[in-house]
Amino acid sequence: MTRSSSISLPPSSPFPPNSVVTRFKMEPMDIVGKSKEDASLPKATMTKIIKEMLPPDVRVARDAQDLLIECCVEFINLISSESNEVCSREEKRTIAPEHVLKALQVLGFGEYIDEVYAAYEQHKLETMQDSLKGGKWSNGAEMTEEEALAEQQRMFAEARARMNGGAAPPKEPDSDQTLDS
Repeated sequence: MTRSSSISLPPSSPFPPNSVVTRFKMEPMDIVGKSKEDASLPKATMTKIIKEMLPPDVRVARDAQDLLIECCVEFINLISSESNEVCSREEKRTIAPEHVLKALQVLGFGEYIDEVYAAYEQHKLETMQDSLKGGKWSNGAEMTEEEALAEQQRMFAEARARMNGGAAPPKEPDSDQTLDS
């Protein structure tokens, strides 16, 4: 990332001239090993989001849509970069949600932290509910703990048989085996 002290902001910019936001200028190749075209957002999805946020009688020119998409990409780059710096200062190797929230504060977006955190909590809740409903590993039917254990043992036995080239028949789990053994 390059620092630039001569970024010209529109007169209505909410950022002070020497704020962190105005000192950074992302270049198209700032994303490690990626070109500008590789680091984009799905146009159809972004267009849908843009249209959902506006009254039905408002139209958005294609150039304006493209500009909004580019702004979103740059915003994500800025937040990611600052989150990485926060993470590094804490001598961590994985960016956590707390680092993103701190980055928002550092970059002057503190007024959005409550809203972002609420959206994050909602996402976690929905993700947890989806995984409890069955996720990609379930067949949609509820299993008892005993049925799950028996299914696991059956799958282990099949895998063992495949590894042994089918030479040994799969071992049947003991019927008196409990979860404690």
